[in-house]
Amino acid sequence: MKKGKILVVDDNAGIRATLKLLLPAHFAEVELLPSPVSLVSKMDAFRPDVVLLDMNFHTDINTGNEGLYWAGELHHMYPQTQIVLFTAYANIELAVEGMRRGAFDFIVKPWDNEKLISTLEAARDKALKLKKKETARANVKGGMYWGTSGQMDVIRKNVGKIAPTDATVLITGENGTGKDVLAREIHARSRRNHAPMVCVDAGAITETLFESELFGHVKGAFTDAHADHVGKFEQANGGTLFLDEIGNIPLHLQAKLLRAIQNRCITRVGSDKEIAIDIRLICATNMDLEKMVAEGRFREDLYYRINTMHLHLPALRDRADDIIPLAEMFVSQYDEKYHRSVQGFSADGEAALRAYGWSGNVRELQNVVEKAVILCEGDEIKASDLQLKSDAKGTAAVSAPAQETLEQAEERAIREAMAQCDGNLSMVAKMLGVSRPTLYSKLRKYGI
Repeated sequence: MKKGKILVVDDNAGIRATLKLLLPAHFAEVELLPSPVSLVSKMDAFRPDVVLLDMNFHTDINTGNEGLYWAGELHHMYPQTQIVLFTAYANIELAVEGMRRGAFDFIVKPWDNEKLISTLEAARDKALKLKKKETARANVKGGMYWGTSGQMDVIRKNVGKIAPTDATVLITGENGTGKDVLAREIHARSRRNHAPMVCVDAGAITETLFESELFGHVKGAFTDAHADHVGKFEQANGGTLFLDEIGNIPLHLQAKLLRAIQNRCITRVGSDKEIAIDIRLICATNMDLEKMVAEGRFREDLYYRINTMHLHLPALRDRADDIIPLAEMFVSQYDEKYHRSVQGFSADGEAALRAYGWSGNVRELQNVVEKAVILCEGDEIKASDLQLKSDAKGTAAVSAPAQETLEQAEERAIREAMAQCDGNLSMVAKMLGVSRPTLYSKLRKYGI
C-alpha cells in the first residue's frame, strides 16, 4: 500500500523526470521543484512527509551550502518532515554537517534504486510516526478519544446533543471501557463545566456510611461525628455528580437515593433540615440493570429515573481499529511522564496488540503500554516489551486451518504480514526474516 507524500527539489530536469517515474510506485503523492525559490510556499500547501533535497543549485558551485541552509530551515520550520540530502559529491564531512542540521540521511548520485527507495521509505515511516505521536499527544490533552468505529461515532454525536442539557445520563459498558472518561467529557461540554464534577464509587461505600457519604451529617449525629460533614450531593451543587458502579448499591438503600434524586433535596444525618441541591446526575455500571430489575435486585422506579439518556460503550474487541491509535496515545502520555524517547511500536509490537483479546478493555491496554514504555530499551516497543498473557482468554490469535500445506502456510504468513505492515515491503521482509528480492519472488508466486 502506497502511503506518504514526498517533495523532490532538484535543478536537474533529467533527474526529476526519472524520479517522477520511480517514486509514485512507493509514495501516495509526489511533487517536484526545480529550485528552492518557492520551497516554503510549496511546503505549506503540500505538507510532504519527506523532502529529497539537492545540495547544489548553481553551476560550478559544489560546496553544498545551499542544501545545508535549506535543510536547517526546513527542520526548524517543519520538524516532523524528514529531509534526505541529495548530491553528486560524496563528502563525509558534508554528510555529518547535514545530519547535525536535522537531515534524516544522505544519498549520493548516481544512486542505487533499492538503496534510494529504502532510505526514503524509512524517512517517510519516521515522519508518519512523528505525526501519529503528535496526534496522540493532542488526543491526550483533548480528553475523550472517539476513534473510528461506527458505534463510537453514534455516541460522539449523541454526546454533542446531550451534554448541553441537564438530562440524567446512564453509561453502561464492561469494566475498563472508559465510562468515567465519557462522564468527564459530558461534564466538560456541559453548561456546568465551571463547577465541580464530584465522582463517587457507589459500590465502595459501606452500608453504614452510605447516607453520611452522600448526604452528609451534622456534629454529634453518631459516634466520632466530631464536626459537620458535607456530603457528595452538596459538594456537587451547581455541577455534576457522577455515581459509578450504581448497580452495586444494596436494594434497601436505593430508596433513599431515589428520594434525593426525585426531590432534588437532601437531609444530613442527624438533622431535620432539608437542603436543596442543584446537580446534573450521571451514573455508570457494568451490570445489566434491566435484568436486575426483572429479578427484583434493582428498583424499577430508580432505573427509569437514572436512565433518561442511555449511552453504551462498546468493548475494545468490538472496535479493533482503535487499538493501535489508543496505544499510540498512551505511548505519548507515558513517554512524556517518564521522560523516555519512545516513538511507537515495531511491526511485531503492533501485530501483538491487534491479536490480543483485551478482556480488560482500554484500561488493560493503558496498563500494558505504561509498563512497556518503562521497560523498552530502544525507541520502539516490541512484542516482547508488551508482556501480554498467552492464555486462551487473553489472546485472540487465529489458528491455522487444519491440514494446511507448507505453501499455504507460507502464503498465509505473507498475507498476514502485508496486512499488519500496511504493505510496507521493507517491514514485511524484516518481519518474515527474508531479503527483499526473496519477498518479491514470493509475492509474484502467490499473486499478492
